[in-house]
Amino acid sequence: MFQTIFTVLFPLIGLISLGYVLKQRKWLEDDFWRGAEKLNYYVLFPVMLFLNLATAKIQMAVIEDVVLVVFSIMAVVSIALYILRHIYQISYVRFGVYVQGLLRFNTYIGLAAVSALFQQQGMTIFAVIMVLCIPLVNVLSVLAFTRSHEMQLTKIILGLAKNPLILGCIIGGLFNFSGWSLWIGSEHFLKQIALCSLPLGLMCVGAALQFQGFQREVLPLGMMTFGRLFAMPLIAFLVCKTFQIDALTTQVLVLFFALPTASASYVLTRVYGGDSELMASIISVQTVVAAGSLILVLSWMI
Repeated sequence: MFQTIFTVLFPLIGLISLGYVLKQRKWLEDDFWRGAEKLNYYVLFPVMLFLNLATAKIQMAVIEDVVLVVFSIMAVVSIALYILRHIYQISYVRFGVYVQGLLRFNTYIGLAAVSALFQQQGMTIFAVIMVLCIPLVNVLSVLAFTRSHEMQLTKIILGLAKNPLILGCIIGGLFNFSGWSLWIGSEHFLKQIALCSLPLGLMCVGAALQFQGFQREVLPLGMMTFGRLFAMPLIAFLVCKTFQIDALTTQVLVLFFALPTASASYVLTRVYGGDSELMASIISVQTVVAAGSLILVLSWMI
């Protein structure tokens, strides 16, 4: 099983590595990577999410299970983090980094892994998780950095209403529930667009990796990496077993909670004046370690 999972995930690791090498060698200009990220975020990725949800067979029981597990875990972990913040008097500059390091997730790696391992059914479950978690983790991340929560909440909600990933999921879900079907020509056109998303997204993940200065933060880096890549999937597995969630949904949820944090965490950290150097190190170390930890977690679970 270990060898099978490694074979399936190897292309993901290879694409991330390729993006890192191309960026370090400066074979492509920085403008290319900025443009590629923008194209993927606003066009390719939303189209892929729309297409997946528009043509999927969505069961209400799956949605209920995902809501139950995700909100239970997010609530427990968030409460624990705020208790630790109070005990150790952690400043908002670092607290927001820790929240993102544990709660945010890399959508590109997640979708690529789910697509390779669980195909259409798994992709549908993962899309449902994204619809719930993208707004939730964004709200939690911003609130962790700020003191005036009331004023920030309005900005967050307005920002999320324009989020292309959320819009892609919502429009795809509404199209599915409408009972309409896509014209075969337009479906093939959208499939060609969607095919470009994950390879480009994974290379952009690699291009965003930064390893300068992480030696100074060994303890928080180790705790954040272990917490996100090993403790969180174990908690997810135990919660799924407690609520008697079916095998496929459990596997997708555990994989979701085993993902490294999102590359976009760095941008949000800089915007809100957090410790961006620590955030960059957490993103990079988690992404590299995830190449091995995902294989271990999935080999143990599947």
